[in-house]
Amino acid sequence: MRTDGQGSVGPEAVGRESCRPARVSIVVPCYNERDNVRPMVDALDHALAGRAWEVIFVDDSSPDGTIDVVRDLAAQDARVRGILRLGRRGLSSAVIEGILSSSAGIVAVMDGDMQHDERCLGQLLDAIETGGNDIAIGSRHVAGGDAGGLANRWRRMLSDAGIRVARRFMPVKVSDPMSGFFAIRRTLFTATAPHLSGTGFKILLDILMSAPVPLRVAEIPFVFRSRAAGESKLDSVVLIQFAAMMLDRLCRGYLPVRFISFCFVGLLGIGVNLGVLSVLLECGADFSLGQVVGTYVSMIVNFWLNNRLTYRDCRLKGAALVRGLCLFVLICSIGALANVGVAQMILSSGPRHWTSASVAGAAIAAVWNYAVSSTLIWKIR
Repeated sequence: MRTDGQGSVGPEAVGRESCRPARVSIVVPCYNERDNVRPMVDALDHALAGRAWEVIFVDDSSPDGTIDVVRDLAAQDARVRGILRLGRRGLSSAVIEGILSSSAGIVAVMDGDMQHDERCLGQLLDAIETGGNDIAIGSRHVAGGDAGGLANRWRRMLSDAGIRVARRFMPVKVSDPMSGFFAIRRTLFTATAPHLSGTGFKILLDILMSAPVPLRVAEIPFVFRSRAAGESKLDSVVLIQFAAMMLDRLCRGYLPVRFISFCFVGLLGIGVNLGVLSVLLECGADFSLGQVVGTYVSMIVNFWLNNRLTYRDCRLKGAALVRGLCLFVLICSIGALANVGVAQMILSSGPRHWTSASVAGAAIAAVWNYAVSSTLIWKIR
């Protein structure tokens, strides 16, 4: 394919390539990656020379204007498409939307930070087109692969720990189930999509554990590169999301990830409640007063943690965060009244330790809080 002197695709070449329907779609979930969009398109143009391809950038409303760069390129090159998502975030759900928007027979997924080696795409595609595999994975943990581009020791530890845990429960033997660089038959993904949790960052692991049929998997070595521009979005929250997704898969979807996360936060809230109550009782406070104070402190902590973890993909910010907290406290006060009433009733019904009474009251409030949180606070559909 002809390019201009600066490595960009020439207009005549673009016109010829645009006439062919794409046989492969490259789905790129992105957030604040404007500086990587043009280099990625140029890199794909070289790596996929001779193939009919398209790239679909799925942008989670990046404040840096990532979607504007995508739109500028799309106006010049019909192989470039962009999906702008409003009011929701998350790599896995972005990948799902991107793949479902494609009509190509094979779909590849890669990060928008240029750390995945696009030169390996041809091998991934060939492993499916001519190798008869359902999924081809770019692996850092087979001979010839390397994970040296992971930003720091913390990220390497998270990745290695996740791989060890995932391998114990995988229905198919894979050396790098945490990879974000892979290709898959679209028909297989379409059949698997209804079973996916759609949360967290590890969409490949979700696919491997949710596929309704036995999978033929190939692994292609690649070297994980260092990030050239932008900043990593991964943090310690990923570990919690990974644990919740594993529980969801092991429970076969009967306990959704969001519910598991909410319960985990609720347990932390109970701990906060008991801690505050214990301190106040030691200071001579009345049990009912201590339970009320403990309940409201734990309520505020639960709201913050749920906004950070459970509802991370639609978390509230700015004025919406303040309104959400006020609404949360106002409505969940009904649950707090039930909490105090049940705890007091149990404590007065016979010889009981205040701990068991407090836990029972908090459990009643938790059921109410979950229903309110999902329907009125974060408005999950």
